[in-house]
Amino acid sequence: MTFKLLAGIHIILFAIVAFFTVNPWYFLMLSVAQILFVPLTLQLLLKVKLQMYYFVLPAIISVIVLQITNETSFDIALAFIYLLFTLAVALYGFGRFVHRRFTHLEEFSIDAGLMYLFMGGIWFFAFEVGFDTGFSPMLTWLTAIHFHYSSFLLPIFIGFTGRLYKPKSYSFFTIIILVSPLVVAAGITFSPWLELMSVLLYIIGIYGFVVIAFKIPFKGLLQKSLVLISFSALCITIIFSLLYAVGNAFGVFQVSIEFMLKFHGFFNCLLFGLCGVIGWSILTPATSFRKWNFPISQVRGKFVIGEQILERNKGTETYNGLVDDMQIYVNKKNVKSAIIDFYENTRQYQLFSEVHWHTWFKPFAAVYGVISQKIQQLNLPYSSRKMEMIGDIITVEDNRFKTRAWLRKIESKVIFVALYSLHEKGEKTYMNIALPLPFSSMIGILELQELNNRNLLLTSHSSYTSDTGIYLTFRKFVFKLPLQEQFLIEELPNGQLFAKHRMKIFSIPFLSIDYTIVKK
Repeated sequence: MTFKLLAGIHIILFAIVAFFTVNPWYFLMLSVAQILFVPLTLQLLLKVKLQMYYFVLPAIISVIVLQITNETSFDIALAFIYLLFTLAVALYGFGRFVHRRFTHLEEFSIDAGLMYLFMGGIWFFAFEVGFDTGFSPMLTWLTAIHFHYSSFLLPIFIGFTGRLYKPKSYSFFTIIILVSPLVVAAGITFSPWLELMSVLLYIIGIYGFVVIAFKIPFKGLLQKSLVLISFSALCITIIFSLLYAVGNAFGVFQVSIEFMLKFHGFFNCLLFGLCGVIGWSILTPATSFRKWNFPISQVRGKFVIGEQILERNKGTETYNGLVDDMQIYVNKKNVKSAIIDFYENTRQYQLFSEVHWHTWFKPFAAVYGVISQKIQQLNLPYSSRKMEMIGDIITVEDNRFKTRAWLRKIESKVIFVALYSLHEKGEKTYMNIALPLPFSSMIGILELQELNNRNLLLTSHSSYTSDTGIYLTFRKFVFKLPLQEQFLIEELPNGQLFAKHRMKIFSIPFLSIDYTIVKK
């Protein structure tokens, strides 16, 4: 189904509601979003086929019937149909997020918009069936509008923006926009001061995106003009929202709801919503996200991992190190020979580790330690004292290339069971490390980088074209985790090796492990 055909159908449907509605004129502000803007935006994202459209149409018809008829015994059922539609959209957004996780912030912004629509559906349902939300019916209805415009359309338009142009400031302004709906809801519920703060956050985010929009490399002047008008309209309406919030907080003056309805009705519906949908429909930018395609270990544990998992998957080959020949990763001439020897002859080395949990993470580490001791995997000690890690290299069959397990223990306790392999993509070779977990597996894809001082860096830091990252696999699903890790391996003046292992979650450091590596 083409966008123009769908737009024509929904314009006719909205015209019917506008002509026959039995409600006050301002109810059309929500109706135009439900009947026109939401379906057309979904079409830009999903390219809805005719078969899928049969799921959208009942929700639209339900809204139409609710607006052109007086109260009936079917109102609850009709409102519930629309609620189910918004739930389905939210579940689709959540599915997109789970598959990709926090990579590609522009796509996460779209996911958030899809999921926020369900909140709009809940408030619309509450208004139509007369639920006591603790607020007036008008405020309940206005909250439904908020989640259709500021929480659905705006994050998706921001996502489209990021697909075309993503400067360093993009992340900052996007996060502000995405958290603002939650702050608004909390402010309306608990405190006018919090509501005022939420409006100030919106101002920062919206004005930031107007600046970004001026720099977007649009191919046509018409699209650039429409998108700029869309974002700029919010710059005007948010000022009056600020005056309304200030009036509630200080009581110095009052901006009436009636004025806000008329003012926002024009700017949000016609300029922000309509210009935005038309502008992005001229050329909808494609996502740069590509599905991951790399070998995945088929070894899965049950409730206990430990070294017994290797008994079920042992191979027949014999390996001396984690890597047969480091030349497949780096130019060996550019890396110190001791580092090369460690990877090619790992069995000949002793490891002494010092584990340092960052202070803010220590309460979580203590709880996590109870679990890790039971499953015998990723079982890092809470203590930071220096301890020797003993272990072995064991051949494993897991459908990947030349897989070998590096089993590491402290005394008799299993700390790590890591399955090392590799894969190639383009001209790069990645280290592909699997850590079996209960009924799943954690995968670390690392890139090896030669440093100017001939030391070696292994990193999961990812780019759009790279496989690097940390993933969780469950059955056929692969999820990218918000984790980053980095190994820096250096040769000390005394000939020993020193490795710094650093881990972050959401780019916040939480774990550091220092290894002293000595040849036996």
